[in-house]
Amino acid sequence: MAADSSHPPTSREYDDVQLTPRTGARTFTRLLTGLLTGLALTAGALAAPAQAHAASPYERGPDPTDALLEASRGPFSVATQSVSSLVLGFGGGEIYYPTDTSQGTFGAIAISPGYTARWSSLDWLGPRIASHGFVVIGIETNTLYDQPASRGRQLLAALDYLVEDSSLTIRSRIDPDRLAVAGHSMGGGGSLEAADDRPSLQAAVPIAPWNSDKSWPAVQVPTMITGGESDSIAPVSTHAQLFYESIPSSAEKAYLELNGASHFFPQTTNTTMAKSMVAWLKRFVDDDTRYEQFLCPPPGGLAIEEYRHTCPSS
Repeated sequence: MAADSSHPPTSREYDDVQLTPRTGARTFTRLLTGLLTGLALTAGALAAPAQAHAASPYERGPDPTDALLEASRGPFSVATQSVSSLVLGFGGGEIYYPTDTSQGTFGAIAISPGYTARWSSLDWLGPRIASHGFVVIGIETNTLYDQPASRGRQLLAALDYLVEDSSLTIRSRIDPDRLAVAGHSMGGGGSLEAADDRPSLQAAVPIAPWNSDKSWPAVQVPTMITGGESDSIAPVSTHAQLFYESIPSSAEKAYLELNGASHFFPQTTNTTMAKSMVAWLKRFVDDDTRYEQFLCPPPGGLAIEEYRHTCPSS
């Protein structure tokens, strides 16, 4: 039986070949060549490297660059929708969302302002984060004087509103399993409260956080804490640093301290903070390892006083 030309001959096919004195040498050479080719193909298959890790199904937008993250807007166009103060659980606010519907659903993040502040004090963050592929709700709190625990509950209520009660335009864009929280000052302390209360969150970003509770050993949500070196209201030595150190090493965490920054650094555009914040959200809400390069090795530059991290691994 002649060997099938579509694949290297098998040992059975070699056994069936009859050699004659006239054809034996030429046939044997051809068969030996086929056998060696087959062995080489088999060895090559065994030695082939494993396939590269598949991209996250939640990747949104182009490959990131420093320029993209440092720009005032990301790759997505953004629209807004207001939330009435009559809504239950929090004091209303503003929603920012990508207009694109071609890339699937997006993660969502709720952000709280600080003590006595309104969302307008942080509203530059809304379109900036949303333009990188997130639905963002900047909340108004029930009162200007709400403490961190209350702000944490309001952040979670705002996420529930997005997922369950917002308009179809908003709800249809949100993946309910990819949610995060952030906040400034007591809102930052509130984001720690929310992460502690709802471990299913994908990320938390406390900014110049203030909280009378200094220890968060139960937090497992990936948490990036950003503090200001010259903060006299929530000094990093008695707030941000202690919060970071108390979160267990089993949780992904990072500590970013901005050089010379006061307590109010997030109330004006801050590129260093925004760049790291977006990278953190993309890495953990979207599981997008393309952004790991902006977190590990740690970022540097004159604007950064200190950076600590557990260095996320893909």
